[in-house]
Amino acid sequence: MMALARQLALPVVTGLSIKRIKNFDAVLHESSVGLALQLTGRRASGPVTVDFVGGAAAHRRRFGGGKGQRIAKAVGLADAGRRQLHVLDATAGLGRDSFVLASLGCKVTMIERSTVVQALLVDGLRRATASADVSAIVQQMRLVSGDALRLLTEMAHRVVEERPDTVYLDPMFPHRRKMAAVKKEMQLFQALVGEDADAEGLLEYALSIARFRVVVKRPRLAPDLAGRAPNFRMEGKSGRFDVYTLASIRQAEDD
Repeated sequence: MMALARQLALPVVTGLSIKRIKNFDAVLHESSVGLALQLTGRRASGPVTVDFVGGAAAHRRRFGGGKGQRIAKAVGLADAGRRQLHVLDATAGLGRDSFVLASLGCKVTMIERSTVVQALLVDGLRRATASADVSAIVQQMRLVSGDALRLLTEMAHRVVEERPDTVYLDPMFPHRRKMAAVKKEMQLFQALVGEDADAEGLLEYALSIARFRVVVKRPRLAPDLAGRAPNFRMEGKSGRFDVYTLASIRQAEDD
């Protein structure tokens, strides 16, 4: 932990329980599962970790519905045929959607701008690589550090063949759901990462670099990102995927 603290330029606190720490909003610490991020104070919620092996990730891997899931249809897997889709997740967060896509056969590049969340992802990928159940899946996932808007701007100058097939965006949006797990993680992200003020710019550059489509994950009743209506939507009970199509994946596969 000392080496990680130096790498992230974070102060080290010892001798206090998490509930007694008052000078910091959150702490990064080793939990029984792995590297964890946790809010401080008397009413602090439990730790947040990246776990691709067990828990919700394991359940969804087994019973999530495979390529019939809305996210799979949104990114274009139904039209991909034998093509392995390269999906760029420009707002990776805790990597859950990236893992789902990788488990369905996609090659996934993840961008996460928060260095602390990056550390959680690196730890989760490291532990998953050692698991016989998911090591082959996480080998299809690559984490890139840095600001997504800058990286997308750089990608816009590459030749088409080097660009991702689909760009996936899940920008921060105020969540109104009261589920404990969502509340805990949203509190952490709001405290450490804040809102994605550059989300509209991300959509613009995503549309300029994606080969086939851009997918934006939104709460069901949220306005269109940047006021731009998608070509079609895939709605669920609480959320939706807005899909902006640029070219036909099926036609490219046929060619």
